Amino acid sequence: MKLEISQESCAAPAGRADARRKHLLEVARALFIERGFHRTGMAQIAEVSQVKVGQIYRDFTCKEDIIAAIVEADVSKMLREDELAEAVETEDLDTVRAWVRGIGAKHDPVVAVRDACMFAEIVAEAAHNERIANIHRSIDQRVRKSLSSALQALAPWPESAGEREQITELILALGMGMKLRHILNPNFDVERRNQLMLKVIDRSIELLLDDDDVL
Repeated sequence: MKLEISQESCAAPAGRADARRKHLLEVARALFIERGFHRTGMAQIAEVSQVKVGQIYRDFTCKEDIIAAIVEADVSKMLREDELAEAVETEDLDTVRAWVRGIGAKHDPVVAVRDACMFAEIVAEAAHNERIANIHRSIDQRVRKSLSSALQALAPWPESAGEREQITELILALGMGMKLRHILNPNFDVERRNQLMLKVIDRSIELLLDDDDVL
């Protein structure tokens, strides 16, 4: 007799697995921020998440895999790569410019501080953990590639290549520096920071589009 399995019966376990993994990542993120990477073990993640250790190891083989999954989710949400690729392909320069302006915006102070703490934890761990360092380098290259693609769409002429590279580095430096300021200054004004960053980015793009200006 042929066994028939409905799509619904397959989708339900898959949906539960996805929900469990998402829950584990949320718990792990909170613990990494509160306790640090080294002081958080799989046992603590299991206790808080109420997911058995054995199941956690079936979902993630090690803590580094959990970090990789957290970073992947955050970067994918931030970069919106499909949206950017479509705008570049269709030469929708207004959308491309809006993408550049919005890449580092964090309007929720709680989220901004949480992300800053997670970023600092990853950078600190990258100094002596090669797997985490490789994850960090991969993400840096991914963000750099998206920024370069957007800026090239706005100013495609070859003579602007050097300026595009400098603006890419400027935006990356501003984003990373601002994350550290969130940690060091608990009264950091997120909205004011966003306004100032947008002014810097807008002015940089204006210079990029002006053939007579050189950064």
